[in-house]
Amino acid sequence: MIGDIAMPDRVQKAVERLSGQLPLLGRQQALAAEYAAVHRAILRSLANSGRPPGRTAIAAMLSDGAVDEALARLGADDLIVLDAAGREVVGAYPLTTEDTPHHLEVSGVSVNAMCALDALAVAPLFDSSVEVDSRCHVTGAPIRLRVEGEGIAAARPSSQIRVGIAWQNPCGHAAHSMCREMVFLVDEAIALDWQAGDVGAKGLFTLDEALDFAGRFFKPLLS
Repeated sequence: MIGDIAMPDRVQKAVERLSGQLPLLGRQQALAAEYAAVHRAILRSLANSGRPPGRTAIAAMLSDGAVDEALARLGADDLIVLDAAGREVVGAYPLTTEDTPHHLEVSGVSVNAMCALDALAVAPLFDSSVEVDSRCHVTGAPIRLRVEGEGIAAARPSSQIRVGIAWQNPCGHAAHSMCREMVFLVDEAIALDWQAGDVGAKGLFTLDEALDFAGRFFKPLLS
């Protein structure tokens, strides 16, 4: 329990709030079936190999082979992030090949997560074992997690690690704006100091809450 609100209710409210700011599922559902399939293939490729599928592989998924058009639509919807030339995929929430503070080993494959919440999303999304190597946003202290499916198997320095979210609408790609304000905080005291009493603008979540939150938000993308 957090105050008078049961954890599932609190988590569901957070999922709904983030879905309003970054409606990934709604955008995916609005796509043509082929484009949605490409999006799911990109997600699976990033998790399975640490890199997105190449243009030839993407072309094979499209009846017209029009890769640029498909990637442009997915990029415009901020379902994926493209390179500066707009031709190659560099990431799809929650995973990226761009450098971030959140480094993952997903069943032996190295890849990065776009934010702290995303780092926790990967294990439940792919029913996998994930090692998270990150740091506290405030102190820089190293944070190490092992996530097995829908459970936290290990947390260092302690289970008191928190995930903080500064609620905001994305400016441009969420990966380069709001994701930078979804952070790990090394313990409750540091987390409360980061929040500074502004519970409306900054949310705090235990690791178990954040894992549940991440799974609920991302798992429908592959269903």
